[in-house]
Amino acid sequence: MGKYKNLIFYISTIIIFSGLMYWFMMEGKTLEIKENIVVKTNNSSTWSNFVESFQTNLHHPLALLLAQIVTIILVARLFGWICIKIKQPSVIGEMIAGIVLGPSLVGMYFPEFSAFLFPKESLGNLQFLSQIGLILFMYIVGMELDLSVLRKKAHDAVVISHASIIIPFALGIGLSYFIYQEFSPDGVQFTSFALFIAIAMSITAFPVLARIVQERNLQKTKLGTIVITCAAADDITAWCILAAVIAIVKAGSFTSSVYVILMAIAYVFLMIKIVRPFLKRIGDLQKGKNTIDKPMVAIFFLTLILSAYVTEVIGIHALFGAFMAGAIMPENTKFRTLFIDKVEDVALVLLLPLFFVFTGLRTQIGLLNEGHLWITAGGIILVAVVGKFAGSALTAKFLGINWKDSLTIGALMNTRGLMELIVLNIGYDLGVLSPEIFAMMVIMALVTTLMTGPALDLINYFFKSEKDNEFSDSEQLSKYRVLLSFDYPEAGSKLLRLANYFTSKMNGNRNITAMNIARVDEMHTYEIDDYEEEQFKNVIETSQELEVEVNTLFKASTDIESDLTNISNKGNYDLLLIMLGKSMYEGSILGRLLGFTTKIINPEKLLKTVKGKSNIFNNSPFDDFTLQILDKTNIPVGVLVEKDFLSADKVFVPIFSLNDFYLLEYAKRLINNNNSQVIILDIVGLIKRNTEIRELIRSIEQVAPNHITMYSDKKIEKEFLQSQDLMLISKKSWRELIDTKSLWLSDAPSSLIISAP
Repeated sequence: MGKYKNLIFYISTIIIFSGLMYWFMMEGKTLEIKENIVVKTNNSSTWSNFVESFQTNLHHPLALLLAQIVTIILVARLFGWICIKIKQPSVIGEMIAGIVLGPSLVGMYFPEFSAFLFPKESLGNLQFLSQIGLILFMYIVGMELDLSVLRKKAHDAVVISHASIIIPFALGIGLSYFIYQEFSPDGVQFTSFALFIAIAMSITAFPVLARIVQERNLQKTKLGTIVITCAAADDITAWCILAAVIAIVKAGSFTSSVYVILMAIAYVFLMIKIVRPFLKRIGDLQKGKNTIDKPMVAIFFLTLILSAYVTEVIGIHALFGAFMAGAIMPENTKFRTLFIDKVEDVALVLLLPLFFVFTGLRTQIGLLNEGHLWITAGGIILVAVVGKFAGSALTAKFLGINWKDSLTIGALMNTRGLMELIVLNIGYDLGVLSPEIFAMMVIMALVTTLMTGPALDLINYFFKSEKDNEFSDSEQLSKYRVLLSFDYPEAGSKLLRLANYFTSKMNGNRNITAMNIARVDEMHTYEIDDYEEEQFKNVIETSQELEVEVNTLFKASTDIESDLTNISNKGNYDLLLIMLGKSMYEGSILGRLLGFTTKIINPEKLLKTVKGKSNIFNNSPFDDFTLQILDKTNIPVGVLVEKDFLSADKVFVPIFSLNDFYLLEYAKRLINNNNSQVIILDIVGLIKRNTEIRELIRSIEQVAPNHITMYSDKKIEKEFLQSQDLMLISKKSWRELIDTKSLWLSDAPSSLIISAP
């Protein structure tokens, strides 16, 4: 009876309280007699009622906002991915996505859909939510500024930075003189119009520039330090100027804005001298912790909101307050990283794309419907490039920097990106910029950001020396060169040990390079040195333990697969060693259907499937990352399937077909360099019928007697497999083991899957 006690209690409770509810409902009906109850009568059908209700729900402000967010995020991610594939910053794709969803494309060709998804009455909600995203973004930008570097290097870069502001600023005012009468909105003074055009010409997108510097491995060079410092100084100076410009525009004249500017100066003084030391003491309490307490989070968020509120009330825009709140955050790298991680995903993935689309909804490229309007737009782009690119480059050259680096500085400082759109939207909201000039300036922002990558490539091409194209040391070509690529420190250590087993007795005739490629969005400018040191810590310790010289190569990337294969193919390496990756949806129907990987979704796999180049239902023995490396790399690749790999003293090499005989060369290397005991298993009896292969094995035996054994009829048992340290196997044979669900897979030691050379 005891086992039914809970069931009886459950059923009794349901029956009793259901009956009680029914009684109250019936008794409640009697109370309606004294009330004037109006019963709604509707002659419409049930289906009509449902359709009407459904349409009402579709147009509900919350439902509409959620539909907008879903659409915006999907389109922004798609265009961002496309731009990454063509070696452009993802922010370009998000900017283009905004224009595509606006009246310039969707609104023009699908007006009904545009009117349904983005009705005018819904834009207010979208704007305010996007402003919250911008506030969080500017907070992150402020935190990513490394003020310690700025203080140390400012004397080297301040001239370039300020020249890159004053020159385009002056040219912007000059441009305003020629376009004011035709393009300024009615009632806007020339001063206000000219100042906004000038500041729009002067801005540099620090976040985009920092990402490009990381992607091109310039962060450790003198050039990279100068550019980052210039951009940081430019950012601070430009935002201070923008605050003053906003104050002047709102007040109507410089004289009237004096009180606003004085309040802004008092605000900055308060933030630096009082709030910043207070936040530093708060941050010191978190030293050594891997998390931030909720009360601490509340304090810093309140600081952000209050700072943004004060600057909005003063009249210099909430975004300046958000930027300032980020800049005065404690300079503890770990603390800033923890806090940015809390804010970044929501700000950059969820809210910021709303701003791009809101900007796109304002951008009406269709207004530029006459030739002279496009000529004007071209003139704006020309002035912007001359002012920023040429101004920065010539100033750098005047300071004694060589032409290549000077032009590189100019190309990078000409990057405008999202920061430009922020300035333009502020001007549009203040009524200083007309729809036509707003569209032209948005086009200018897109063009100047798009041209950064190609301009850098062109500069590198023209200034490329012959030394970059070939190895100056002929001995370098004769060395056995191993490249190992890892994504976490322990993997780097394991792969280095494996590389050493193949090369330990080659003395000066080997070259081992350990490479770590990190996603550029996984780190921040101020922490990149610490991140690199942490990644290579185990590799350096292992190299010292093994007394092996190892080169280290670190790269920030937006496309790890492509960068890894390019470096491997162009570096004249003899062997690439990687770890087998793990797919988060490996083996599931969802994973095979959608091409899911550890990056959540792999659009490239979907695209290949649509083109018929890949089978979406293929149960591959490798994860998607490893497959791409094997497909695109022109050198032999060793994929380590790690099972507590410690040594390579006992090595097992199964031969399934004639195509597997190249594995004997790697077995020979292990014998010569590590004195490994190698067992060759002739699975189908091919070796005893092949004279050439028998001679190869005999030659190995002559050099290293008793180090190689061949079996042709041995039964492979669990105890044998577990007694081995490493299995060398071909890619094709590994696939067969997976396909046949071989019992070897559970009992086999660590395996090195080697692709054919």
